[in-house]
Amino acid sequence: MRWDNLTHDRPRDAALFGADAVTTRTFDTPEFAGMTFHEIRAKSIVNRVPGASRMPFEWTVNPYRGCTHACVYCFARKTHSYLDLDTGLGFDSQIVVKVNAPELLRRKLADRRWQGEHIAMGTNVDCYQRAEGRYRLMPGIISALRDYANPFSILTKGTLILRDLDLLRQAAEVTEVGVSVSVGFTDQALWRTVEPGTPSPERRLDAVRTLTEHGIGCGVLMAPVIPFLGDSPDQLRATVRAIAAAGATSVTPLVLHLRPGAREWFMAWLGRHHPYLVRRYERLYAEGAYAPKWYQRRITRHVHELATEFGIGPSSPGKARRIERPATDPLPRVPQQPLVQEPTQLTLL
Repeated sequence: MRWDNLTHDRPRDAALFGADAVTTRTFDTPEFAGMTFHEIRAKSIVNRVPGASRMPFEWTVNPYRGCTHACVYCFARKTHSYLDLDTGLGFDSQIVVKVNAPELLRRKLADRRWQGEHIAMGTNVDCYQRAEGRYRLMPGIISALRDYANPFSILTKGTLILRDLDLLRQAAEVTEVGVSVSVGFTDQALWRTVEPGTPSPERRLDAVRTLTEHGIGCGVLMAPVIPFLGDSPDQLRATVRAIAAAGATSVTPLVLHLRPGAREWFMAWLGRHHPYLVRRYERLYAEGAYAPKWYQRRITRHVHELATEFGIGPSSPGKARRIERPATDPLPRVPQQPLVQEPTQLTLL
């Protein structure tokens, strides 16, 4: 296993941690059956997004690598190859855990050179995947962002985010916080085969409802819309209706894209489950990782029309939904020292 090449944009001699800093564990519990966790002490945790990226943010924090959600289409699969790990089953079951992520983030935020830029989480693999229930890295991460009033956003398919609701509310009092939940479809049969490790779409929408009811405005990234399997007018209507009923502040559709690593795994799955669609996919994605513009526009237009019908406003692609700070908030956005406040206990009611 190659630990000295954790990211593709780093030279081989720029290791994020030493091989002697890795502890490999397995757990004899049903929820972690067949999974291996590689606990590492990373050297850095705040990552700059490559300039050529389509992402609308510049900085990310990813406490995990690999994902137990096991989504067959996950674009992050390729990253496992940088560790000489399999991008298929290995991505689903060999999870790298950056156990010192909270302390690294707090150190970064305290650095006078840090300008308090927005930090996005959940943009590579899900920070609220199953492993988070055991390692509990996100409470420390959110606490650090709260203490330094640093704006951030979270994208997740995990309902475990509700565990940290009080911390999110505290952070929203002093900085801009954006939360989005990913729900591409509500079709139960499709969910069970393409997202086998995730909570059901219904449970995710319940999380949207709970977050919204407790003051955390939550958008839905309707992703991915899967061609020929989840894109019929009836399916799109049912999904947008459910998103609206959950009280989402916005809905942003995103058509399936198939990057190298994910493409091979998804196409193998497609050949097993829907072999009649293989040729159609080869034609639709003949030009690269993204579906043709005409197809993307058609889906986007249809979803936006449905959003208007059901009373939710579409947001621009990739736009984070943020909670605005109160106009009377006297606290600076990027203090050089953590904010010192009297401890308070927020309740869910």
